[in-house]
Amino acid sequence: MVRKYFGTDGIRGRANGLITPELALKVGQAAGLVFQRGDHRHRVVIGKDTRLSGYMIENAMVAGFTSVGMDVLLLGPMPTPAVAMLTKSMRADLGVMISASHNLFDDNGIKLFGPAGFKLSDDVETQIEQLMDENLDKRLAQSASLGRARRIDGVHDRYIEFAKRTLPRDLSLDGLRVVVDCANGAAYKVVPEALWELGADVISIGVEPDGFNINKDCGSTSPEALSRKVREMRADIGIALDGDADRVIIVDERGHVVDGDQLLAVIAQSWKDDGRLSKPGIVATVMSNLGLERYLKEQGIELLRTPVGDRYVLEQMQKGGYNLGGEPSGHIIMSDFATTGDGFVAALQVLAVVQRLGRPVSEVCHRFEPMPQILKNVRYRTGKPLDNPGVKSAILDAEKRLNGSGRLLIRPSGTEPVIRVMGEGDNRDLVEEAVDMIVSALGTASAAA
Repeated sequence: MVRKYFGTDGIRGRANGLITPELALKVGQAAGLVFQRGDHRHRVVIGKDTRLSGYMIENAMVAGFTSVGMDVLLLGPMPTPAVAMLTKSMRADLGVMISASHNLFDDNGIKLFGPAGFKLSDDVETQIEQLMDENLDKRLAQSASLGRARRIDGVHDRYIEFAKRTLPRDLSLDGLRVVVDCANGAAYKVVPEALWELGADVISIGVEPDGFNINKDCGSTSPEALSRKVREMRADIGIALDGDADRVIIVDERGHVVDGDQLLAVIAQSWKDDGRLSKPGIVATVMSNLGLERYLKEQGIELLRTPVGDRYVLEQMQKGGYNLGGEPSGHIIMSDFATTGDGFVAALQVLAVVQRLGRPVSEVCHRFEPMPQILKNVRYRTGKPLDNPGVKSAILDAEKRLNGSGRLLIRPSGTEPVIRVMGEGDNRDLVEEAVDMIVSALGTASAAA
């Protein structure tokens, strides 16, 4: 079923374009009605990142929730994983994060969490969508049953303590010089403070949000500023979060970027050695490098692959009983600690390995040589180019050309009319040749449509 509002990670779009006060009000009313289960006084927690449009969306959602009789607890700027954690720990019926994650300030979004702190299922999102398009006038609360809203203090401290408890009690970050880039986003207060409390010498950048500069030339999607700062300060490690802090990228002492695949390798190996892997396997997406899969196999750890998206990773983890999963982008999910990706807690797991081994980050976080990987996008106007006989033939020919020495992944984008063609293998020239064959066939098919 094609959904009207929800995408792969909540509702996201241009602020005051797609994400309007009217839409936010409807989401609040519809979600509030869906999650009113029982006779108790229902409540929702709302967090946000630092975008200018957050004020507008937050107030509209408060109006929506209170109009159907839900009390609202406003958290202010908080990381997405903190909102998920607080939804459960504060026994709320629903959690909301107002954020467009790693997008620039022009966009915003609404992510919803159920009472256990997990993102909503497709079925529940469909229920909310159906209510959003109905006239809810007769289902609004009576005057005496309207909800209340209030801002609550102390939530930053709760998240900091939660994050610190994910480390061994005797572990300290004394002696480590850490540069942290908070992307001028939701983690700009809590993460530098938590690192300092753990004993690190902390240099913070991306901690001066002004409503417009979230993710702009900073954070996990633009780690160049972090790399420069690490080299300038002669730091041991750099940590780059995105705007809502659910993903992380590491920079080593030389200023080189370490992606999510390497971080998964570090954590998986460490947890296996400590007997903390629930099963001898982890979950990643089809985009994770083949080099990671081979490295893990050598360590006796299986890699299970899912479609792109952290929600699919989490679904597979829950289904198979795995406690570690993630994506190359730095979404790392550790279900022993959290119900969603937590960039800061993932960084802490890496820091624990660095401290225990007493070796430079460049050594600790370089577990395998990534295989050459080539990704090209082909835009099309109409139709289904992947059904074209010429394209199907080109894919078969390309697979024969690789002859088992690599892999191909051809998939349509979920958000735009684009076919993504990815190839990887031991021989870069061969991979590029195979990818170009498919790209050429797709271009021909698109032009003929």
